[in-house]
Amino acid sequence: MAKNYYLSSYHQASESFEFLFSKSFLEGLDPDLQAILRHSVEAASTANSAQALDQYSRDLQKLSESGVTVRRTPQEILAAQLDAWDALIPELEQDDFMKRVLDSQREWVERVTYYTLMNSPDYQLAYEHYYPGKLAL
Repeated sequence: MAKNYYLSSYHQASESFEFLFSKSFLEGLDPDLQAILRHSVEAASTANSAQALDQYSRDLQKLSESGVTVRRTPQEILAAQLDAWDALIPELEQDDFMKRVLDSQREWVERVTYYTLMNSPDYQLAYEHYYPGKLAL
């Protein structure tokens, strides 16, 4: 087992759970079955996200208790990740489709991340209030 574990890197800032269906299969279903499938997938994905938070936090706790040092990824590494991405973007944008994808992603990230940063409270402050001395960032 590794002695150090780094979290909070850009390479996996979030994840999603998806279910893939053939478009022709989905469109071939009666409308009520399409609705059942859509709502079932949404419910399963939401439940899976909640279960993942529970399991990931338990796994991290076990790692910490077994002697692994858990750290957040240092700012220097995060900055290097951004620089590497910036160097790759011009090459990717030479393809028209990729340019449209990246433009769409940037628009979404600008809007959603701004909202998230403005709307999210300082969880570190609250955690340290209730669990003083436990957090080492």
